Amino acid sequence: MKMLALDSSGLVASVAIVEDDNLLAEYTVNYKKTHSQTLLPMLQEICRMTELDLSSIDGIAVAAGPGSFTGLRIGSATAKGLGLALDKPLVSVPTVDALAYNLWGCQDLVCPMMDARRSQVYTGVYAFEEEGMRILLPQEPRGVEELAAYLNTLGRPVAFLGDGVPVYRELLEEKLQVPFRFAPAPMNKQRAACVAALGLAYMREGRMETAAAHRPVYLRPSQAERERQERQNQARQESEERGSGNQE
Repeated sequence: MKMLALDSSGLVASVAIVEDDNLLAEYTVNYKKTHSQTLLPMLQEICRMTELDLSSIDGIAVAAGPGSFTGLRIGSATAKGLGLALDKPLVSVPTVDALAYNLWGCQDLVCPMMDARRSQVYTGVYAFEEEGMRILLPQEPRGVEELAAYLNTLGRPVAFLGDGVPVYRELLEEKLQVPFRFAPAPMNKQRAACVAALGLAYMREGRMETAAAHRPVYLRPSQAERERQERQNQARQESEERGSGNQE
């Protein structure tokens, strides 16, 4: 089976083509351009270089979230458009799961960290065993100190990766009581090849969806939504206080 994969869930934009266990092409950029500028040109380039006819792919895997709200929307919209145009199924791959896949075979626990701001990260905890990747903590938003306390209870060495590491490295070093290490540069960011590999595994298990049905997974409201809710709560509180004052 041949899988096209897209990941624009974070700062990195990445596109890959995988056929069974063979990575045919991968194009990854971590620079100062928006994903709307890079994703489709990157796809066009790897198609040109590999002489790929997109109609020959079996499915489209996309990092479905969590992550950057804008990045997720761009990736999902691109995958949906391709799926509808090519009449191909989509495979939603959890972003944090795919990030953990970078460290396949690691004997330590694997803990991806994507910076979610406000002293939180999108994270999960994974163990690689003989039968494959086991999810100990499914992806979720969590405070960094709370995450460190949880890892301490597991009592096992931990390998960290992701764009949250440089942001919270000092805090981790302060709070962790178990052995830990940080993944090197070639292994610490999102890669579409990992999204493709998991996408193929999920497709073999029948975990697919139509392009029309696909939706990103945000895990928490966007900043704009949070700010709107805060304004609504404040307005409601002020209204209640005015009503209470009138009654007096």
